Amino acid sequence: MTRWLAEYAWLPEHAEPTPDVLIEAEDGRITAVTPLTGGGRPTAGVEVLRDAARLPGLTLPGLANAHSHAFHRALRGRTHGGRGDFWSWREVMYDVAGRLDPDSYLALARAAYAEMALAGITCVGEFHYLHHGPGGQPYDDPNAMSAALVEAAAHAGIRLTLLDTAYLTASVDGAPLDGPQRRFGDGDALRWAARVDAFRPEDGHARVGAAIHSVRAVPAEQLATVAGWADRNGVPLHVHLSEQPAENDACRAVHGRTPTRLLADHGVLGPHTTAIHATHPTSADLTLLGDSGTRVCLCPTTERDLADGIGPARRMAEAGSPLSLGSDSHAMVDLFEEARAVELDERLRTRKRGHFSAVELLAAATVGGHAALGWGDAGRLAVGDRADLVTVRLDTARTAGVPPVGAFFAATAADVSHVVVDGRPVVADGRHLTVDVPAELRAAIAEVTAP
Repeated sequence: MTRWLAEYAWLPEHAEPTPDVLIEAEDGRITAVTPLTGGGRPTAGVEVLRDAARLPGLTLPGLANAHSHAFHRALRGRTHGGRGDFWSWREVMYDVAGRLDPDSYLALARAAYAEMALAGITCVGEFHYLHHGPGGQPYDDPNAMSAALVEAAAHAGIRLTLLDTAYLTASVDGAPLDGPQRRFGDGDALRWAARVDAFRPEDGHARVGAAIHSVRAVPAEQLATVAGWADRNGVPLHVHLSEQPAENDACRAVHGRTPTRLLADHGVLGPHTTAIHATHPTSADLTLLGDSGTRVCLCPTTERDLADGIGPARRMAEAGSPLSLGSDSHAMVDLFEEARAVELDERLRTRKRGHFSAVELLAAATVGGHAALGWGDAGRLAVGDRADLVTVRLDTARTAGVPPVGAFFAATAADVSHVVVDGRPVVADGRHLTVDVPAELRAAIAEVTAP
């Protein structure tokens, strides 16, 4: 059994953190959560406290990054020349995608996932579409790139939901994949399903889910094949949705309906589905998403980096769509920033304050993200849940003098001091215990961006 004494801990259904909380775990699961309020002591006696590891600061459940493209980490700071529009960003992205192989992907993803661990992320959803070799030629192992991601997450010490992505066409009207895009495609949804069926990670830290890249990348008549595979296997299904107005316009021109309506008509929406971005939905789209219980993952730092716009987060939540958060292109890896941006972007859009409480932002960053990734037993400091702990210092230049309840409006990823995943320490005193993150990022990025 392992014990931690948290100076403050944010417990389920509490409006603010609780001081002096003893957390106990065994076999990776939380077995007891005991507040020591009023100077009291747990029934086991003071001896229990002597061998408890101290966690000074605010301890949260593990954070869940519900939307990641690991290889995009190599793009950070490289896409802003000539004012850096979406198309210049995409060209740099394709260039990096064209250079990766299983070994270099393993190195880059390992470093990227270790950076996430430093930021308090204990589980990531990898929206994975870089499947094949140059020109679309499958590797000897057709899932070699998937295996590299699973291994990378194991090295970094975090859990992974590999969202294997169907990416079959280049546009809504069915244009074929070209250039680096050919590495993404399996030909059709049935061949995509056959390849994914052949990949079953044995390690308990990784699970396989499904994804539809977008209505641009999967023909309408094949949407149900991907959704049906996810449903039969009982796994999460994710999809990029209405990220830009151009996507909506193209879908209307070809199909006579919005992307959300198209997905609804082909059985894609539902409580096991997560729509990524949903930045430009109509009022009718919001109703379709909410009434079906479809989740929405917001990625504010990427959405602003790409100038995609501000989605109607409050309206989506009120319509019935549970929210989660993702770092997407990794313009930064900081779920505290993603969380507060949900509130702050709403303020910019509406010119009003107070749209989301701290508890709602915490839920999006923790239990909401884990649920979207198929880990319903994580994201709370509660008995029976996975022993994922993230401690944020309250004595840094950013957090000094800030009440613990204000952490989501003050802290950054740099303030994370300790991270425990399934009861195992991964980060201590702000350092990853097994990965030299800056050095490995530099080396891995240099390999795939060198002239």
